[in-house]
Amino acid sequence: MLFNSIDFLFFLPIVFVVYWGVFRNNYQYQNGSIVLASYIFYGWWDVRFLALIVFSSVLDFGIGLKIDQTKNTKIKKRWLWLSLSANLGILGFFKYYNFFIDSFVQGFTFFGISLETTHMQIILPVGISFYTFQTLSYTIDIFRNQLKPTRNIVAFLAFVSFFPQLVAGPIERARHLLPQFHKKRTFNYSESVDGLKQFLWGLFKKVVIADSCAEMADWAFAHADTYSGSSLYLGAIFFAFQIYGDFSGYSDMAIGTAKLFNFRLQQNFAFPYFSRNIAEFWRRWHISLSTWFRDYLYIPLGGSRGNKWSTIRNVCIVFVISGFWHGANWTFIGWGVLHALFFLPLILQKKNRTYLDTVASNSVFPSFKEIVQMLITFNLVTFAWILFRATDIHQAILIYSKILSPTLFETPEYVYIDVLIRCVFLIIIFGIIEWIGRREQYAIEKIVSAYPRYIRWSFYSFIIVLIGVFAKTKESPFIYFQF
Repeated sequence: MLFNSIDFLFFLPIVFVVYWGVFRNNYQYQNGSIVLASYIFYGWWDVRFLALIVFSSVLDFGIGLKIDQTKNTKIKKRWLWLSLSANLGILGFFKYYNFFIDSFVQGFTFFGISLETTHMQIILPVGISFYTFQTLSYTIDIFRNQLKPTRNIVAFLAFVSFFPQLVAGPIERARHLLPQFHKKRTFNYSESVDGLKQFLWGLFKKVVIADSCAEMADWAFAHADTYSGSSLYLGAIFFAFQIYGDFSGYSDMAIGTAKLFNFRLQQNFAFPYFSRNIAEFWRRWHISLSTWFRDYLYIPLGGSRGNKWSTIRNVCIVFVISGFWHGANWTFIGWGVLHALFFLPLILQKKNRTYLDTVASNSVFPSFKEIVQMLITFNLVTFAWILFRATDIHQAILIYSKILSPTLFETPEYVYIDVLIRCVFLIIIFGIIEWIGRREQYAIEKIVSAYPRYIRWSFYSFIIVLIGVFAKTKESPFIYFQF
């Protein structure tokens, strides 16, 4: 089920009424209603894959108890390895089986050996990468003695399957979200209003910004063989705004929906395109995944505690695996490698922790230096997005070759000039609003809060009208559903 669908428009109020109207005095029943609603939400796509999420949930619920009950460290490790093997095994089969088969065949073909293989028609379960990492963090934290396991299976099932963030995050830690299922929750009007505002802003980013920019980005990448470097790079810029509006829009809608049920999810995006270097970008982009890799991969590998070369190795491993997490395609691995290369100079110069504050935190406008830094960072990120968006390595190389040619300085060519102008106008308006609200959790959190009610409602009404104008007759899926 999509947030931007008619189905969800009916689904959410029903769940809300049952949750607060029928079970408002019993949080245990509320948890049960969340589990049921979450399974309906997930099964709406393909009910067959409910078995996978139930299996992962029950498995890690039991393993968590076993790890806690066992005093022998070796046995604890065995239980942990069972959780890792089962969850990553399922993820690997559904997401990477055909990729490994193809890569194996191509490797032999390179040496002149032809192999015949049969592909399996495997459907990738939506959101499997997200809930797999969520359950893994639970068992790992118990193994590390950072978390006590829950003995309430309904609360745990609700934690794993919580429908607002089930399909595309944020990837929640049990230490943060699970305790919220163990306490009484009361309806909070101001929290719900804030949730609706954040959901509205997320829907705007998806329907108005992302879906509009998608038209231009798709057109550019579909004509990579005929377009000039300038047209292709412009298409990459549109994709940069598409993926940001799409993914951060989903996170805003997820966080906003959770607030309606008095749950707090972690911030997943913190205005990443206002970053002053790549390190700051990764502290602001897909925060739940970046911190997951930091805590469960980078630090266990040694982090930055060793010598400079071991730190470089650890950074490269994290970025390559992060790329691989995104999809079974060499383009994603290349995307991770490219970001590692962008990141390494900061590690070597010890500038990866330079910018921990908000840009222009004490002024309305950025300095000239900050403008240059943000432009350089945005262009590096956009350059890497080409690999992320390309259908394969061959298309990526073609696009890069054109961008790095003199055609980069030609006038961009687009058939639909009216769509181009409209997209540029929307991006400018969007950028201004994001800049004004860059110090908040989401852009419009407080942007008109100090103004009279009629101005606030006029502003929200304007956003609703734009959503209505730009909404597609057929709902467009979110980019990260494929991951």
